[in-house]
Amino acid sequence: MPPEPSVAQTPDPSLDSADYNPVAHLNAIFSHPSALLKVTAASDAIQSHRDDLDVHIEELVEAQAKSNIDSVDRIQSAKIELGDLFRKIEDVRNRATQTERAITNMTADIKRLDATKRNLTLSMTALKRLQMLTTAYEQLWALGKSRDYRECAQLLQAVIQLMAYFRSYRSIDQIATLSRNVADLQRELQEQICEDFEITFAKGEVHQRRTTLAEACLVIDALGDNARSRLVIWYCNTQLREYRQLFRGNEEAGSLDNISRRYAWFKRMLKVYDDEHSPIFPASWRVNEVLANSFCEGTRDDFKGILARSMRRLDGQTIDVDLLLSCLQQTLEFEQYLEQKLSSDSRASLDTLSSKEDKGLNSGRVISEAFEPYLSLWVESQDRNLSGMIIKCRQQPLRAADEDFSAQSVAPSSIEMFQSYRAMLAQCAKLSTRSRLLELSKVFARHLDAYAEQVLLARFSPTAAGRDLPLEDVIVILNTADYCHITCGQLEEKVRGRLDEEFKSKVDLHSQQDAFMGVASAAIRALVRRVDQAGELAWREMRNVPWGKLDAVGDQSPFVGELLGRVKARASEILLLLSKQQYARAFCDNVVELLANTYLANILLCRPISETGAEQMLLDLYVLKKGFQELPTLTSKAGTMPPASYVKRVNQSMQKLDPLLKTLQVQSVPPEGLVQAYLIHIGDRSDSNFKKILELKGVRRQEQPQLIELFQAHRASPNSSSSLVQQSTLLTPLNLAATSSSTSTSNVLASLGTATALSTPSLQARFDPATLGSAIMSVARDGVDRFGSPSMPSSGFAPSGSQPSAASNAYASQSAVGFGVDPSTTIADTASTTANNFQENLRNIGRFFRRDIGAGFSGRFAASRTNSEDASQ
Repeated sequence: MPPEPSVAQTPDPSLDSADYNPVAHLNAIFSHPSALLKVTAASDAIQSHRDDLDVHIEELVEAQAKSNIDSVDRIQSAKIELGDLFRKIEDVRNRATQTERAITNMTADIKRLDATKRNLTLSMTALKRLQMLTTAYEQLWALGKSRDYRECAQLLQAVIQLMAYFRSYRSIDQIATLSRNVADLQRELQEQICEDFEITFAKGEVHQRRTTLAEACLVIDALGDNARSRLVIWYCNTQLREYRQLFRGNEEAGSLDNISRRYAWFKRMLKVYDDEHSPIFPASWRVNEVLANSFCEGTRDDFKGILARSMRRLDGQTIDVDLLLSCLQQTLEFEQYLEQKLSSDSRASLDTLSSKEDKGLNSGRVISEAFEPYLSLWVESQDRNLSGMIIKCRQQPLRAADEDFSAQSVAPSSIEMFQSYRAMLAQCAKLSTRSRLLELSKVFARHLDAYAEQVLLARFSPTAAGRDLPLEDVIVILNTADYCHITCGQLEEKVRGRLDEEFKSKVDLHSQQDAFMGVASAAIRALVRRVDQAGELAWREMRNVPWGKLDAVGDQSPFVGELLGRVKARASEILLLLSKQQYARAFCDNVVELLANTYLANILLCRPISETGAEQMLLDLYVLKKGFQELPTLTSKAGTMPPASYVKRVNQSMQKLDPLLKTLQVQSVPPEGLVQAYLIHIGDRSDSNFKKILELKGVRRQEQPQLIELFQAHRASPNSSSSLVQQSTLLTPLNLAATSSSTSTSNVLASLGTATALSTPSLQARFDPATLGSAIMSVARDGVDRFGSPSMPSSGFAPSGSQPSAASNAYASQSAVGFGVDPSTTIADTASTTANNFQENLRNIGRFFRRDIGAGFSGRFAASRTNSEDASQ
């Protein structure tokens, strides 16, 4: 039997809930039939609870009733108090109104008295001032008649101040009449004083009446700016009348030959002013400056007319440049004299504002402005002198016969050239700091280009004496180009420092710096060609080896040791003469690039190549790479390590041959092995390139179609097609059809589509304008190669023989394409077109070479500026 439930054990839902359900509550209490026995107990408990609730409610109602009564009582009490407060406020307001009314009645009479007093005071003041004005006017009139200017000046200031007070009373007839009388008196005083000045100066009685005139100037000062300006202008015109009559009316006296007489005359005039006239005028007027300015402006206008007439002469003769410069120099000295003299005089002024406004009266070059438009004659003269200097420099040797050579030697002509530039710059800066100085800088730029082309680069041309420049001369050209490159930048800063602000941004010698850097590039490539010449016998020995018949791989081939020995010996000789690290690094970089491409060219000439031969070539390649890494340290102390960037450069240049040799190492039987090796190492989709590998290996032509079909099948497989490129950058330029055992290395390099052929031993160190465009293009490829391209640099030289080589023809055409010329034109046409753009091409070489240097070793080239001789200082 289950236990009987009790009321106490039954859960009691909340009776306060809004969702209370009594039926559910009862079902919960009497959930079992046995619980009905407790109905009576449950009913009693509920009744007891209800009774308790009734009692509690009655207590709450009673307490609330008492609370409401107290609240009503407090509200009633508050209303009564508010009523009392409002009554008191109203009472206070009424009393305040009554008080205000009483005070107003009491003070009304006082206000009327104050207004009367104020009006009376104003009237008395006006009458008193009117009386003072009338009296002062009468006294001023009397003093003016008696010419007592000292008292007149003081009284005039008082009259002017009183008239300013009565300005608002002009509607009164008497005041208006008095104002007109005062204005008439001021005009009479001004006319009278001007008349006194004219009579005194006309009679020459300045010294006797100097005190009177000085007191008259005080009156003029009180009359205002207009009166002062009129008197000063009259004085200047009077003093300069003789000058104008003397130098404008007489053609001989007014000519440029007598310019010194003009300045001497005015210096005497200033002395007269200082000795006799300066005590007359107040110092604040600065009459001497106005007089000087009037003289300068008049003289400037005279010179403009004289110079214009000289340029329009019918006999065709122009003004003498020496005379023009002499006149301008005297003018500048005179202007400097005026500036020093006027600034040394006492310029204290009570009128600070006026002094501040007139401060720029004599600043600048007033007279010399007339000469500036004609300074072009001087600039043209300097242009002719510099042209003659270029001709002289071309005829001079790079080094004096009695001068000892050093690694820092510079052509004396370059130092003389920049010394001349310095002198011309200093002279022109004294004459003009505007457009003519800018024009002179353009003349400098033009002759710097001419020096780079006609003096330095011309040493490599066919017209130069001899076929091969001595090594010392090439080093001098390199040092001179570097010196000129640095000094051009210093010259540009010097010119900008002398020019006016508006012209500074128009000075630019960067293109000339690039031209000299192009000359440095040509010198570096000339040095590289010497190294290439030294290794020709070793390359010939390599071509004589039967690479297709080798049956075993031994140590390095005999030609490798000979090649490294010759290259290192010649490179050491050259590196000892390179005084700057950036050029030594550029030289080593170019040597490695050239030798790597020459090695590739000789591989093509050595076919057929067996698997053993390819393995031997790969071994030789590693030995050469190790040897080339030592080039920068040949002249350093033992144990010196080459720069990491250079080692990386060597690895990049030499390792591009690895895929070719590794592919040639694989036997053609079974054919699948060769095809797989090609796809792994070469990794392109070209049938022609795969055929080149077969030809290099010496595979017979009847066997090649089967191998090519197998290659095409493997190439089309899904595993290979996704990773293959369309054309290999290494094999695509190769033209095996144009090469044979009798073909020279230069022709093979030309067939590769690179400009490296211009640096091969078969070429002489002579410059051909027809190949300059190709040099630019190859230098551009060389710069791009620093970022991963397999292209090779150019030396910038052409053969010296009577007929251009195949490389010259190929790259003259390529340069023509690069500069918008029809490739079908002849070599002569290409040379003519390139010559017209010679300076631009040379600048392009310099830009590429400078970028190549900066990319090669962290831009150390910029630091070379601090090591150069500053010839422009």
